[in-house]
Amino acid sequence: MTGRSQKRGFTARPVDPESWVKASDPRPARNGDAAFTARLTIDVTPDMRGQIKIAAFQRGVTVADMLRELLAREFPPAEGDTQ
Repeated sequence: MTGRSQKRGFTARPVDPESWVKASDPRPARNGDAAFTARLTIDVTPDMRGQIKIAAFQRGVTVADMLRELLAREFPPAEGDTQ
């Protein structure tokens, strides 16, 4: 009780931010086809959010999986892009 505890910070800053950003996610990818993942945040109205959740439920998929498929269909890789 008399000694001061060694309290560590929440996280340390990366030495090389560029390699830290490009580092793979420590969790394995769900479908295994993506080497890197990133979180995408968008603003939608509560009504739109409800519609999206209902559509995903009716299709028997998660909202994230449904939106990944939508984005992959709408934005296919450009010719010459490597993945």
